[in-house]
Amino acid sequence: TVDTRGLSCPQPLILFHQALAENAAEPLDVLVDNEASLENVTRAAEKKGWTVAARDEGDGVFRLELRR
Repeated sequence: TVDTRGLSCPQPLILFHQALAENAAEPLDVLVDNEASLENVTRAAEKKGWTVAARDEGDGVFRLELRR
């Protein structure tokens, strides 16, 4: 799980790309807490062929479940 809560873009996107480089074939969860990060990480993951499911964790936090 990549926890990007409290960070603004581009930091969540950078951490997402670093996690992919380390575990490219593994399922990955990314926690975000703002709309820009939600949209940017989702778009980037889908471009790389991942399926993204956004789960509302409450308090403005979303868990992006990335699966191949």
